[in-house]
Amino acid sequence: MNFSRMKGVYLTIFLCLSVFFWISTAGAANLGVLAKRGNAVAIKKWGPLAQYLTKATGTEFKLVPLSFDAIEPALKNKKIDYLITNPGFFVTLKDKYSLSALASLLNLRQGKALNQFGGVILVKADSPIKTLSDIKGKKFMCVKKTSFGGGQMAFRHMIEKGINPFKDVSALLEGKKHDNVAFAVIRGVADAGTVRSDTLERMQAEGKLKLSDFRIIDKVDDDFPFVHSTRLYPEWPFVAASTADAALNAKVKGALTGMSMDMPAAKAAKIAGWTEPLDYAPVSECIRIVKEKEK
Repeated sequence: MNFSRMKGVYLTIFLCLSVFFWISTAGAANLGVLAKRGNAVAIKKWGPLAQYLTKATGTEFKLVPLSFDAIEPALKNKKIDYLITNPGFFVTLKDKYSLSALASLLNLRQGKALNQFGGVILVKADSPIKTLSDIKGKKFMCVKKTSFGGGQMAFRHMIEKGINPFKDVSALLEGKKHDNVAFAVIRGVADAGTVRSDTLERMQAEGKLKLSDFRIIDKVDDDFPFVHSTRLYPEWPFVAASTADAALNAKVKGALTGMSMDMPAAKAAKIAGWTEPLDYAPVSECIRIVKEKEK
């Protein structure tokens, strides 16, 4: 190998090591994400975003999938610096753990960027349950009582229709994951259930089920491209915890709001990107109404 070629090789090695050293010495940030469909799906969906933020900020972002029950302990024990979660968790834990929303999710469906989502109340296609009132005395499954799109939205809808989901059903079951709820309804484990909008469409695209397997109760006829039964609420926030560095927060926000739908991180998550934080007051109102009936 001649001298000039060796010099080029050494220079390349030096630059690679310099970049590695710069990133590693810039510290690391733990990015928690609510794994609403399980860890494997969360990693596939949000792993590229962690890589994108690492490259954009110079700080290594480590993805930490979290179950519904693990969200608050992770914040309490300062195990995460950032969090992608449902807006219900955000408004409930915001003051307690000094959380701040840096951006809000833009979902993607049929080429449209969506900053809202809703809840779906579903029964099996051949179920004798035809109306919401028919759910009284039946087994009803939510994802978790703390799931906003897979629980609390539907609870509010039921309450406003004169049904108390905590007293008027024979059993209020928890499926832990959105997919589990859909499968439980198909298999008859639950008579009815609720998941967030876009769940059924994504599961159908993955070949796991068909929309025709279900009847949607109180289906809303509007121009929102995902099937839903409830009113719409602001999409998930990207949240900074109290452990997050202010200077890094600014870099993260810039990277998020600068993301376009054609980037690998956006494609993996099936999103259009991120926008300025939305108003989460409607979420607080929903949770207040639900908690009053849960007492």
